[in-house]
Amino acid sequence: PKKPESERHGDPPQRSTPRSLLSLSQAMTRHRPWPPSHPPPPHPLPLRVVAAAPQATGSGAGKKMARLSPGAAAPQVDTGKYVRYTPEQVEALERVYNECPKPSSLRRQQIIRDCPILCNIEPKQIKVWFQNRRCREKQRKESSRMQTVNRKLTAMNKLLMEENDRLQKQVSRLVYENASVKSLKTKIHKASAATTDTSCESVVTSGQQQALAAPRPQRDANNPAGLLAIGEETLTAFLSKATGTAVEWVQMMGMKPGPDSIGIIAVSHNCIGVAARACGLVSLEPTKVAEILKDRPSWYRDCRCVDILHVFPTGNGGTIELIYMQTYAPTTLAAPRDFWTLRYTCGLDDGSLVICERSLTQSTGGPSGPNTPGFIRAEVLPSGYLIRPCEGGGSMIHIVDHVDLDAWSVPEVLRPLYESPKIVAQKMTIAALRHIRQIAHESSGEIPYGAGRQPAVLRTFSQRLSRGFNDAVSGFPDDGWSLLTSDGAEDITITVNSSPNKLVGSHISPSPLFSAIGGGILCAKASMLVQDVPPALLVRFLREHRSEWADPGVDAYSAASLRASPYAVPGLRAGGFMGNQVILPLAHTLEHEEFLEVLRLEGHGFSHEEVLLARDMYLLQLCSGVDENASGACAQLVFAPIDESFADDAPLLPSGFRVIPLDTKTDVPSATRTLDLASALEVGSGGALRGSGDSPGGCSTRSVLTIAFQFSFENHLRESVAAMARQYVRAVMASVQRVAMAIAPSRLGSQIQLKHPPGSPEALTLASWIGRSYRAHTGEEIRWSDTEEADSPLKLLWNHSDAILCCSLKPAPMFTFGNNAALDMLETTLVNLQDISLEAILDDEGRKALCAEFSKVMQQGSAYLPGGVCKSSMGRQASYEQAVAWKVVGDDVAGAPHCLAFMFVNWTFL
Repeated sequence: PKKPESERHGDPPQRSTPRSLLSLSQAMTRHRPWPPSHPPPPHPLPLRVVAAAPQATGSGAGKKMARLSPGAAAPQVDTGKYVRYTPEQVEALERVYNECPKPSSLRRQQIIRDCPILCNIEPKQIKVWFQNRRCREKQRKESSRMQTVNRKLTAMNKLLMEENDRLQKQVSRLVYENASVKSLKTKIHKASAATTDTSCESVVTSGQQQALAAPRPQRDANNPAGLLAIGEETLTAFLSKATGTAVEWVQMMGMKPGPDSIGIIAVSHNCIGVAARACGLVSLEPTKVAEILKDRPSWYRDCRCVDILHVFPTGNGGTIELIYMQTYAPTTLAAPRDFWTLRYTCGLDDGSLVICERSLTQSTGGPSGPNTPGFIRAEVLPSGYLIRPCEGGGSMIHIVDHVDLDAWSVPEVLRPLYESPKIVAQKMTIAALRHIRQIAHESSGEIPYGAGRQPAVLRTFSQRLSRGFNDAVSGFPDDGWSLLTSDGAEDITITVNSSPNKLVGSHISPSPLFSAIGGGILCAKASMLVQDVPPALLVRFLREHRSEWADPGVDAYSAASLRASPYAVPGLRAGGFMGNQVILPLAHTLEHEEFLEVLRLEGHGFSHEEVLLARDMYLLQLCSGVDENASGACAQLVFAPIDESFADDAPLLPSGFRVIPLDTKTDVPSATRTLDLASALEVGSGGALRGSGDSPGGCSTRSVLTIAFQFSFENHLRESVAAMARQYVRAVMASVQRVAMAIAPSRLGSQIQLKHPPGSPEALTLASWIGRSYRAHTGEEIRWSDTEEADSPLKLLWNHSDAILCCSLKPAPMFTFGNNAALDMLETTLVNLQDISLEAILDDEGRKALCAEFSKVMQQGSAYLPGGVCKSSMGRQASYEQAVAWKVVGDDVAGAPHCLAFMFVNWTFL
């Protein structure tokens, strides 16, 4: 609450009031009651007050009140009298408020000078008016927000009550089925003991044969009545899934209802095909929601095209549509799918809007759809959208996606891609709900976007990047793609497109991209399995550490293709090197599951010619699926070179990575895991080596990684570009494999915990042996950091700034232990450290120095090695000022060495 005017302006309040003055004040109060929003001052001195007139601008703010401090002068105002603001004064103040809600003192004086109608109001009165106006605006916004939250909670409560009723019905049905099964088993057991008559079985079998022998009559596309019957059947089946118990739904982890949550997400359990269901609230009207959902290519990234071949109006005001849809293949190892469906749109008696859909097959009847070579026909089981209007605006949406993707037609290792309801939920159900919420949020105008572009324009860029990458992975012949001849033994597929205008579009000028002497697009793509690394973690690393896998020469070639005189082929010119990468964010979705950004690669050169040619390169980049807790989510990193102009119609050649989980999630690492190569396992406060069990979720043990890179070429250089692309993709695959091995929270993490858990006797004993042996052989203590508390030898050893490694005493010495600094230096984990040999990390000078001092280490216990250079598992070089080698002796009475320890002092990457 605001202080009284007297206190705000420095006048001390009166602690006691004479009775005569108090009586005068009470008498004045009886005749002129104070406004309820302004309590009387704590002293009896009369105040000159200006009262506000009713606001004439229609803002509903009520009366405008202003007060004057004691002694303030107001022309033409009698002492103790109220003066109302005129409508013209209120209108003038409102205009200023809309321009500047919080004017300064100079600005308030300027307002009085510029508006003669306000000349009889003092600046202090203006200040109080603006304070009250801001307070009312804040209260109005807060009230509106609370009303919105209340409406959401009311709708969510209704949704939860419906879900509770559905679950109760499902429990009752399961109890009844369980009792029926027990009763049937008892009858069968008694019948089998009494007789072996199979007449009942014959009757059942003959009944099934009669049912199979009598298929439904064929329904023609020219018979709307027959199609309407199919639509009504689809509507009934869909509603039984959306609000009934036709499918046994299991709620996905982490999808908790709330006013700001995406909704209630559930997946199917033990049903034909795979299904997912979502229930959520959006602040859009049902007709707008239906329009967005019908535009499937705008939100379903795997949708290639949707062709509405026939439209029939129905007598109830609805429509029936016959639709042919094609979808992209998720990887190069599988064929794409297509669908032939009937979509029925109608309204219900309660005002709800329903869009339901199912495939037309021989069992359902209806006309036959088109067949496209290269596609596998999949089936849509009764699915759709139930859109209910909410009180006060907005809609409540029920989404059901139920498909049979013919998993048996793909290799066994890829079947989880087509048998996982979680993948269907992420790609279709949740994607639709997120897109609607994103559109609703953008309509409110509360999302800031970069580069001065509207949200729809940036969303178009995201769709073009995703679609271009899907086109490259699938390589459809009707888009102009053809396979480049090869010997058949190559694991990398090379395709060329000599009709690039089909891809970039007729509205986009391809002149900067393709030479006038003829050319096209070449794509090199491959797929491989990735073990023991979450897709989100791998994609995040690839995004933030581009230098670990990218070739600057190839990036320069891709960027040069946008200019008038591109380089011929990477490798034909002396290459400089790329400097730092700078990420410039453009936009992100409401839940940050996808973000669009510009990546600037700083160019440098060694020679004078390279310095002249070197220039910064820009990539438009789309990253999605980086939430490690999203079960079944596909992680993707797609980028395309752009020039400095960044025009809306700029041609894009997307390349990138896609990682899709194959197995059911059993373990998910913490989302706060850092992306350093050596941080896959670490000792933290609380004594835990971070491994497979540091979060309640789980990490997918297998994923399929798809890589696709596109390059423009001139006809006379096609073979050279193909050879470069093949070699580059093979190098990227090798780099990604090394990265995945280094950052993977391997399934062996649990074994490491059993072998050397922090605080266990084995780990503590090893740390004690290392420190004690160093002190015995060198005569001094290991210099621990001053900031570390010596509460545990293991913690001191782990957090030491110098790299400390333990090596086995074998003909081929292998590392058995390393502290945090050592894992950073070698860019590996404790799991993969055991696969690295001592000889592999030392250079020639280091190996010679160790061989010369090895006998001294074994005889005297320690030796000091000169500074040098070692190599990490990723091939990076690290220098160190000095190395100390000593013999680690255990508790054996004979003093037999347990292992060798090395300390690399003050190491740093070159």
